[in-house]
Amino acid sequence: MAKKLMELDEAVSLIQDGDVLAVEGFVCNAQPEALCKALEKRFLQTNAPTGLTLVYAAGQGDGKDACLNHLAHEKLIKRVVGGHWNLSPKLGKLASEEKIEAYNLPQGTLSQLLRDIAAGKVGTITHVGLKTFVDPRLDGGKINKSAKEDLVELIHVGGREQLLYKAFPLDVCFIRGTTADEKGNITMEKEGVFLCVTAMAQAVKNSGGKVIVQVERVVKNGTLNPKDVKIPHIYVDAVVVVPAAADHMPEADHQMLDVYSGALCIPTGAIEPLPMDERKIIGRRAAMELKPDTVVNLGIGVPEAVALVANEEKIGDYMTLTVEAGPVGGIPAGGLLFGLSINADCVLDQPGQFDFYDGGGIDLAYLGLAECDEVGNINVSKMGTRITGAGGFINITQNAKRLFFCGAFTAKGLKIATGNGRLEIVNEGQVKKFIKQVNHVTFSGEYASEQGQPVLYITERAVFELRKDGLHLIEVAPGIDIEKDILAHMDFKPKMDTPPKLMDERIFRDEPMGLA
Repeated sequence: MAKKLMELDEAVSLIQDGDVLAVEGFVCNAQPEALCKALEKRFLQTNAPTGLTLVYAAGQGDGKDACLNHLAHEKLIKRVVGGHWNLSPKLGKLASEEKIEAYNLPQGTLSQLLRDIAAGKVGTITHVGLKTFVDPRLDGGKINKSAKEDLVELIHVGGREQLLYKAFPLDVCFIRGTTADEKGNITMEKEGVFLCVTAMAQAVKNSGGKVIVQVERVVKNGTLNPKDVKIPHIYVDAVVVVPAAADHMPEADHQMLDVYSGALCIPTGAIEPLPMDERKIIGRRAAMELKPDTVVNLGIGVPEAVALVANEEKIGDYMTLTVEAGPVGGIPAGGLLFGLSINADCVLDQPGQFDFYDGGGIDLAYLGLAECDEVGNINVSKMGTRITGAGGFINITQNAKRLFFCGAFTAKGLKIATGNGRLEIVNEGQVKKFIKQVNHVTFSGEYASEQGQPVLYITERAVFELRKDGLHLIEVAPGIDIEKDILAHMDFKPKMDTPPKLMDERIFRDEPMGLA
């Protein structure tokens, strides 16, 4: 251990010019913040290292300055291959200014690729990404002009179209654990998720690289339960001790850390219900689609409301909520704690969770709605020059048995009034979401139709359904004028049932709906 135990500056000095650096984390959860800060400090003081390729599966950051934002320096980074970009706006700025090569690949597929790199395979072969922007017939996952190399290849296996996500060696990785013993075995008892730490360490070690781990403490050999060890000492090259109060989930309510890590279970009745706004209305309509004994995935943002509505309506037991980061069961956390769950039944490694998702294990999936077009395509990954990224969106939407896109009908300035069983648009949003053709295909309506996948698009004022011939308007909120409040704010005219059904008026009353 004397050889492995290092100070921060010593550990980051192991990184050489041109290295491929993998960093683990999910938002700010299990993210090695101290190591990222130390690498930034080294670069600012010495102008080294340079020309790094940054690789990560899940988005990491606070939307401002933390996590991967520390690495957003021209010359420090040459290329980024990431699953999600929205929480790292400084990296996004470098990409939009063409100062780095920028790629966005599906989060789940990147996590699985780490395992395949570790196993010495040619890459990851999967249907995930077909007919989306990741497909080389569209953009091949390239999200700026500087990205030239083809990282994804269209192949045919067994008479079926598949995508090959090509493997590449990893030179170094940053990982966060909780405890290291004197040999360098690593546990993660204070983390709420395990993510890809084992696969990432294996991939780096088998590439001949260096595995660097940030922990809170070091204990004697023989004191760790071997079943708790997520990274064995044979993978570990450097251990850096960072006190628990520093750079460990600074955004979290520290009284809740034991809950998110699974050490404590709390009464769910203590969770506050949502106010009566468009988010709750959408969550209520979406919750009406819940069925008993179903496996459910909820995306970040508006879809989080489904869990809160289900808890308020006392129908949480109808479903088992899952999060792509690994939790199974419980109530997913939101905001910068997304990825964690309260009272989870189990926490899987992220690649294993996505194996289940990709094979069709999700019964119902609720995802966000940023842009939608007349054939049912959804864009959540690139808005003009702003790069947000797909995250697990492609894995989840292409493989769920039933799919629901949830979001406000318009954006930027929308204000509503409700509570009496009717909906009134007080101030219309300035930005249309239903446009003729999306700018980036994160979800392919064509692919969904070919697969016979049922898809609904749920807003506060209308519900649409994807059919073979495109988008159909099937429900309208009480109090809404179809021409004035819906069609006037769309760039295309949806097909329409005559007349569309009225949405259940209970959705628009400020009292429990009685869904139980």
